Amino acid sequence: MHRTAPRTTAARLSAATLTGARRAALAAGLCASAGAAAAAYGWWEKEQFVLREETVPVLPAGSRPVRVLHLSDIHFVPGQEKKARWLSGLADLEPDLVVNTGDNLSHPDAVAPLLAAVAPLLRFPGVFVPGSNDYYAPVLKNPAGYLVGPSNRKPLPRRIELDWRRLFTGFGAGGWIDLTNRSQSLNLDDVRFDFSGVDDPHLRRERYADWPRGASGYETKPNIRVAVIHAPYQRVLDHFTDAGADLILAGHTHGGQICLPGFGALVSNCDLPTWRAKGLTPWENDGRVVPLNVSGGIGTSRFAPVRIACRPEAVLLTLTARP
Repeated sequence: MHRTAPRTTAARLSAATLTGARRAALAAGLCASAGAAAAAYGWWEKEQFVLREETVPVLPAGSRPVRVLHLSDIHFVPGQEKKARWLSGLADLEPDLVVNTGDNLSHPDAVAPLLAAVAPLLRFPGVFVPGSNDYYAPVLKNPAGYLVGPSNRKPLPRRIELDWRRLFTGFGAGGWIDLTNRSQSLNLDDVRFDFSGVDDPHLRRERYADWPRGASGYETKPNIRVAVIHAPYQRVLDHFTDAGADLILAGHTHGGQICLPGFGALVSNCDLPTWRAKGLTPWENDGRVVPLNVSGGIGTSRFAPVRIACRPEAVLLTLTARP
């Protein structure tokens, strides 16, 4: 009977090394496949637009409901036809008011197609504030940097300034009110809406304009105070809460953009707790509580065009009378 000679120590080590190398190669292959699958899914999900609906009892007693369409972080790029059609179709909701909380652009040539896409919405009363990507085009960067902390707040020398003046003029020509560090009242049926807005807190441009004192014919109407901001930094939320806001609307977070099912957002790109990165939650400061709606946003940076477990959204808020 033939017997196999016992393996030497060197042979055993060589076999173990080969087995380890195969395992490492298999693990690397599986990680690469999972990454490719996640990227493909994220590319698909970024165009699965949804409408989130909320009811907020903040109007004066006896007021009829007011439907507010909250848009944010469109990040438009020329050629995004599906997004353009979806935006235009939101006009079918017939909102009483449109609130745009900034970051409309993601490309130097996006102003004209963006204004064309939202043109049907400009026939409704509206207000807006800017985000950093209304002023500057996004730049290519390592997406992992967002896991460390908020993105760079200072305009870099290589950044391209966008045609924000044309954007603001287009919104204004349609009748939307610019709330960039401004306040203004708007009469909607039997309620006076007192708005106060700020420039983008992510760039530290916010300057508070207090609340409007009303305009001729508005003084005797019941009123509601609405704060409009792009990036929901806590210092700004606290300011408007202390100042007597009845409702705060914000964007910027993209809802986390890449979320873990069952866990939620990993980042908010500001100092807002990640569990507040999307949705309607109560914001409290010094014993006063204000409803805060943070939109999960409609788009992404053109350099990070994926969403995972965080579908792009517009929000329809039905404001009702307080109990």
